[in-house]
Parts: sequence; structure tokens; C-alpha cells
Amino acid sequence: MDKLKKIGIIMITMFKIGAFTFGGGWSIIAQMQNEFVDRRGWMSEEQIVDYMSLAKSFPGIMIINMSVFCGYAMAGTLGAISAAVALSAPALIAIAVVTYFYASLRDNYYVAKILNGVRSVVVPIIISASLRLKDTAMKGKSALVILLISFLICVFTDFNKALIVAVALAVGLFIWRGEVNDDLS
Repeated sequence: MDKLKKIGIIMITMFKIGAFTFGGGWSIIAQMQNEFVDRRGWMSEEQIVDYMSLAKSFPGIMIINMSVFCGYAMAGTLGAISAAVALSAPALIAIAVVTYFYASLRDNYYVAKILNGVRSVVVPIIISASLRLKDTAMKGKSALVILLISFLICVFTDFNKALIVAVALAVGLFIWRGEVNDDLS
């Protein structure tokens, strides 16, 4: 496929995802997976999981980081720039419009009800994406143990989430290097 045509498809798709996906980064990742893995076959589920881990680990907005990784994997540097700009554009436009009309929207009963409805749809989208990626992300018993311990620490303590990610990364690195046995027996 011609590289410019592919970049055009990436831009249109990312703009559409940015415009019509609510709920933040995790629901957008589900849409990226559907579009670029399932529908077009331009990426693998393993790439999505790897890029998602990297995107969350880097500073900045996770989903923009994710779009840069995905765009780069599909079409190089121009793909990375195009994906990030196209994904960001709808949010920037919406923020500009809402900022302009904020005073009249802030106390609107119907706007509040609409946003409550949108928020309630986000949880099933995130759960669906997690379930679809679990087989790719969860390799070995140690991954399950890391997941459970991290989950419990996040839910029941106020530890810094970046520190939890860093510790999980270090433990995963030791397991990958073979310094810790992955069978946990």
C-alpha cells in the first residue's frame, strides 16, 4: 500500500477514534486494537500490549504516547506524528468549543445527565479491552502474581503508581533475564 495513502487512513482513523471514543485512554486503546489489529491487520495484539506498557511508563499523556508508538509501527516517523495530531485534534476542538460556551453549559441539567450516561458506558468498554488483551499480556504464572499484587497495592494503599510500575518492570526484567524462576514453584 502506498505510504501516503496509509498515513491518510491512519489520520482519518485516529481522528474518528479521538472524536467518537469516550472514557479516556483505555477505551481508545480498545478502538485502536479493533481498527489496527482486528480489522486491518497492521499490528499484532502483542505489539498493542507492548506499546501500551511503554506508553503508560513514559511521561505525558498515555494515549498520545500510544498513538505515537502505533503510528510509528505502521508508517514510520510521519505515521507517528500524523497519529498523534489526528488523535488530539478532536479533543482540542471540543475543549475550545466548551471553553467558549462554558458559562452557559456549566449548570445545564441535561448536559450533566448526558455526561453521566457516557461515564456509565466506559467501564464495560475498559473491561472488554482488558479481557481481549489478557492472553497476550499474561504469559506465565509470575505475570498473574505481579498483576494481583499490583492490583491489591493500588486498591488498598496510596503508594505512588509510577513506583508500582517501576517495581513491576524490574521484577519482569529479572524474570525475563532468567534470574527468577517463572514457574513460582
